[in-house]
Amino acid sequence: MMNENELFREAALRICGNLEIDEALRELLLFLQGVMPVANIYLQHYDDDYHAMRTIAYASKSESGKLDLLTPLSETAREKAANAPDHQDAFLITDPMSFPVSREMTAFHGLQSSSIIVMTLRTGKTTLGFLILVSEEKDIFNNQHRSFVELLKEPLVISMSNALKHREVVKLNDLLADDNRYLHGELRRLSGDEIVGARFGLKETTQMIHQVATLDSPVLLMGETGTGKDVIANAIHYSSARSEGPFVSVNCGGIPDTLMDSELFGHEKGAFTGALSQKRGRFERAHNGTIFLDEIGELPLQAQTRLLRVLQNKEIERVGGIDTISLNIRIIAATNRDLETMVKNGEFREDLWFRLNVFPVLVPPLRERTVDIPALIQHFINLKAKELKLASVPSIAPGAIELAMNYRWPGNVRELQNVIERALILNPQGPLSFEHLGTRTPGPAPLSDSPPVESYNLDDIIASHINRVLRLANGKINGSKGAAALLGVNPSTLRNRMRKLGINYGRKSMI
Repeated sequence: MMNENELFREAALRICGNLEIDEALRELLLFLQGVMPVANIYLQHYDDDYHAMRTIAYASKSESGKLDLLTPLSETAREKAANAPDHQDAFLITDPMSFPVSREMTAFHGLQSSSIIVMTLRTGKTTLGFLILVSEEKDIFNNQHRSFVELLKEPLVISMSNALKHREVVKLNDLLADDNRYLHGELRRLSGDEIVGARFGLKETTQMIHQVATLDSPVLLMGETGTGKDVIANAIHYSSARSEGPFVSVNCGGIPDTLMDSELFGHEKGAFTGALSQKRGRFERAHNGTIFLDEIGELPLQAQTRLLRVLQNKEIERVGGIDTISLNIRIIAATNRDLETMVKNGEFREDLWFRLNVFPVLVPPLRERTVDIPALIQHFINLKAKELKLASVPSIAPGAIELAMNYRWPGNVRELQNVIERALILNPQGPLSFEHLGTRTPGPAPLSDSPPVESYNLDDIIASHINRVLRLANGKINGSKGAAALLGVNPSTLRNRMRKLGINYGRKSMI
């Protein structure tokens, strides 16, 4: 015969030894049946929103399980349930039909009149719920049984609290999954869930997409800035077997060198100053999906080395971590630079180039597929009219499409999209004429008075030009009047190039 301490220890192990609440109740029931005549256990809490008792788990001789069962209560029973007595944790009911809550609950669940022990599970002044022990025989529970159940208050409160939190997490997870599905649809719509020109100017590109989409091979998208390489990457992902998985986009030129490893591979808590918690990197977030590495030519050589390992082994380690994390990802890379020339110049790893260049896809500039311009204009007008919440879609002025088709489009599809948005803002009622097409915003004073470069070396020429622009920008790199904006490059790209050329930056360097 076990004493109270042994009984408590054994019961607590069964309650806290299972992550699933229904399994914990089942183990507890099997143990209790050796010391008291209990037939069923229920875990319930009063749902004030529905004025009802909600059963969330149960265990009987033959089965156990989780529930989400509401039992409607009368006004009298609701008052009793909402205001459980706080002078004792467990109380004995020898005649369930004489108490409003037990009478209505036993009738609803089809139980015969029996002895009942009710344990109120509360933390502080907050009542979490109730543990109900039911006997099949009348007047069989006694105060000794009730006292023993009271011993189990703490582990039962912990278990009940965890069960309620788990229910909330599951609910939030379902909501998050629903929001995620909706956002995926919106992202596909906004970034282009259809390839305009698939039958005409991009016909060859589209055929290549269909060939490679069903495979897991790396894809390298090449083309000028603004040609829509991100739309092509989207199309490959959503045409593949990974379409239900994540699509993670990374702008390699927009991440500072100091944050590159943390952003791509994640970090462990305490890995460096400011790492207050564990963080998953972009590669890890893309598990079972696709990662799109835009501007791959801007990756520093050190990051290229680590990317090569990911391509070879599909494994990563978080910064500050020792565990190897296996990944199931597909890599799509994009660049507007000549990677082959960069390899010859030692700016891009040759082995990484070979790994990425398995299936190269050239995305042609807009000036080489002018046949697509009318369809693109109508597509962007419809899209932007919705975004700007216009009452109707404005018409296009006569001659506007011909004007657009005769323009060279140095900014490609992105420039066309911006031109249309500007036209809609200036003239939302229409007709849209694109009269401002090709006009340029007044720029800084010409640099013709700068001293000539006394070298024909390309790096010297580039360094001299950057220095002239820096002087013009007063040493400022970021911002609309900074050197990066004047040069038309990303600030991180400019800083990387300046480091390679040995150019100091910052306003102090201009003094």
